[in-house]
Amino acid sequence: MSRALIIVDFQNDFTPGGELAVPDGDSIAAKLNELAASGDFDLVIATRDWHPADHSSFKVNGGPWPVHCVAGTLGAQLHPALDQTRIDVIVDKGQDVATDGYSGFAGTDLDEILRERGVTDVTVAGLATDYCVKNTALDALRAGYGVTVDPGAVRGVEIEAGDSERALAEVRSAGGVLA
Repeated sequence: MSRALIIVDFQNDFTPGGELAVPDGDSIAAKLNELAASGDFDLVIATRDWHPADHSSFKVNGGPWPVHCVAGTLGAQLHPALDQTRIDVIVDKGQDVATDGYSGFAGTDLDEILRERGVTDVTVAGLATDYCVKNTALDALRAGYGVTVDPGAVRGVEIEAGDSERALAEVRSAGGVLA
């Protein structure tokens, strides 16, 4: 059994001061670093939203979100509080202009990377609970991985109060574990 930690979208644009800041999003940095350094994982992966400038999710293009995480910009970079020396692989997602790219599995080689390394179980952490964390965890479950989400290592957008709790409940109902 091989285990991987997937740190979802802990990027500048999703933390306070960013274009699509998750409230208190930077507060999970220490927990993410602790998990990555724990020795509990054979592989540590970080995903990044890495959108083209004309991405369909941007309000200016008719989508619901402000322009964020445009490939190559400071906002798209991993947050500086994340100890990047612990990250083995970075997976860029959301590169297809026409799809949301909420899941780390959508349009990426994440599944192939995990399977090549013999990973059977993943722990999902990062931003945002109610979007990219939830969708990455659900896709991991659909792909047959054992999935744990660490509630202390995630934060949500919370467009509506309770969105994060509902997202975690959905992952739990699909077979995921909260630890």
